[in-house]
Amino acid sequence: MATYVVAGTGTTATALIGNNRRRSSSTAQWISHLALNFPQNRSYRRRTSKTFSPIYASVSASPAPVTKPDDLVGAILSKVMQTDRGVLLTRDEHKSVAEVVQELQRFCVDEPVKCPLIFGEWDVVYCSNPTSPGGGYRSAFGRLFFKTNEMIQVVEAPDIVRNRVSFSLFGFLDGEVSLKGKLNVLDEKWIQVVFEPPELKVGGLDFQYGGESEVKLEITYIDEKIRLGKGSRGSLFVFQRRKP
Repeated sequence: MATYVVAGTGTTATALIGNNRRRSSSTAQWISHLALNFPQNRSYRRRTSKTFSPIYASVSASPAPVTKPDDLVGAILSKVMQTDRGVLLTRDEHKSVAEVVQELQRFCVDEPVKCPLIFGEWDVVYCSNPTSPGGGYRSAFGRLFFKTNEMIQVVEAPDIVRNRVSFSLFGFLDGEVSLKGKLNVLDEKWIQVVFEPPELKVGGLDFQYGGESEVKLEITYIDEKIRLGKGSRGSLFVFQRRKP
């Protein structure tokens, strides 16, 4: 007598070998059917395993995100330098700058308007709207005639701001536009600067023109190297401290 256990049913089948060939034949057919189907299940599992392996490898190869302030500062400067203060950047490149700026803003000190690091001489190295600093001189039409050499902002204690844009007219006649303004603190992050009429120097000419103007700027980050700002209309500014 032989005993067979049918998997998954919990049923024990007993057969008399030699006395009941039909039952033995039926059992053999069931075992044969099971053996034929088992390799198909193994093959399916192997294909599934191969499908997921490349996904695991691609995830493990992803670079670690940059989170340190110094690294973020370096990343911003590398993106904006040699771009004519943002003029030469594409829309996607402007977006990339904005993403890193947003990340760096998380490390801004409390009440940046009261931070003594705000004072000093700064180069305007980037603006998301190229015509925002410099006005018409930096418009697409203005750049045909005026090549910007320097764009500097000086913040003097306790409340004086001086903006200066130096240029060359037609590539050979040097000139300069300067503005002097008074800084007013609006809250812990926002400042307002009211400027006197601009002064233009070109060749032997020196005169004032226009009227007063004002700007509002939110200081979103400041350290020994750079200062980040956002204008009232959403323009992003990057200032780099000038070396003495």
